[in-house]
Amino acid sequence: MRYIVDHLPPGTTIKRQLLISNRTDEARRIDVYPAAATVEGSEFRFGEGRATNELTSWITLDKSVVKVDPWGEARVLATIVVPRPASRGERYGVLWASATSAPRSDGEVTQIHRVGVRMYLDIGPGGEPVSDFSIGELRPARSTEGVPSVTAQVTNTGGRAIDLTGSVALSDGPAGSRAGPFDVGQGVTLPPGGSGQVIARLPAELPNGPWKIEVNLESGMVKRSITAQIEFPDAGQVGKRGSVISRMTSGWTVAAAVAGLLLIAGLAMLARRSRRSTRTPTGTPRERVSAGH
Repeated sequence: MRYIVDHLPPGTTIKRQLLISNRTDEARRIDVYPAAATVEGSEFRFGEGRATNELTSWITLDKSVVKVDPWGEARVLATIVVPRPASRGERYGVLWASATSAPRSDGEVTQIHRVGVRMYLDIGPGGEPVSDFSIGELRPARSTEGVPSVTAQVTNTGGRAIDLTGSVALSDGPAGSRAGPFDVGQGVTLPPGGSGQVIARLPAELPNGPWKIEVNLESGMVKRSITAQIEFPDAGQVGKRGSVISRMTSGWTVAAAVAGLLLIAGLAMLARRSRRSTRTPTGTPRERVSAGH
């Protein structure tokens, strides 16, 4: 588990179990604790040490320290209690598992190794806010060392923070050449309404083009694509922005929309049948139909 992502009404309590694995040949003492985090400057930023915030004050752990045998595992239960007066909005934090190296007589610096589970908790009544984003300008460039890159401007148009991953692929290049797909750099997190950039770095031997580029980005189940015509500049320069050919939503989004229409049509048919069933004689059992997911 890498993330705890949820939408919770005020007054809600949830429990999440953490699995801690020791992948060494020595027994380890592991400290487990919540700490603050923020989303700033297109990054999910961890607080220093055991920094606290409102979210961390809602969390209790059934164990703050576990001893894990070599190649063993331990489990820790986290309980999150959202106060009834909690205001609407998204909170961020991390559940850390931290191991400290044993002190040495030679004065070597003590090392702290930690891994964590990010928390994205949206608080408010009703259903979960929609997650969505849009891809804007594409800009090709080459570093002074001649390494080409493509920067995509992204805006979070939904109500939840997004973590962006994805890839770019090139086609219709010189002599019909193709290249990729190449992964975009990870670590870009945008809060609701925020904008930022994702960058894909490509092989230095790639010719300038022109190329047709397809950029595919995703955050969770939300996927967006853009296709454009670009041409890389010479070393140390930024090229002209890409000329957009098309923008697409993912196939699953279209399928979900069709499924939604079918569900509406099915409920309408059930409603008509239900109205007809009300004409049955008194005392006749009526079938109850419930929709869920």
